[in-house]
Amino acid sequence: MRRDIFQAIADPTRRAIIALIAVQAMTPNAIAEHFETTRQAISKHLRVLTECDLVKQEPRGREIYYLLEIDKMKEIDKWLEQFRKVWETRYGQLDQLLITLKKKK
Repeated sequence: MRRDIFQAIADPTRRAIIALIAVQAMTPNAIAEHFETTRQAISKHLRVLTECDLVKQEPRGREIYYLLEIDKMKEIDKWLEQFRKVWETRYGQLDQLLITLKKKK
């Protein structure tokens, strides 16, 4: 079953995992050390992230490392861009209003 990427990033633990592996590839055990939860819970989170193609597995010897899929993160950023533009416009309008109010004083 393929999941939606937004479903994956809705969970704070999964967002924290993404932040960890954005810096460097990590094994599930190394990831689990950063959380006060079980290794099995981390594995479930990694499964969801993998199903959404946000992370990929890379075997290295006997270990499996998880790496961030940058292209999928760009997909999230592209979706957020529409809202970023709206808010930048609104902040610009607020700045103009504050300047106008300041001049009136």
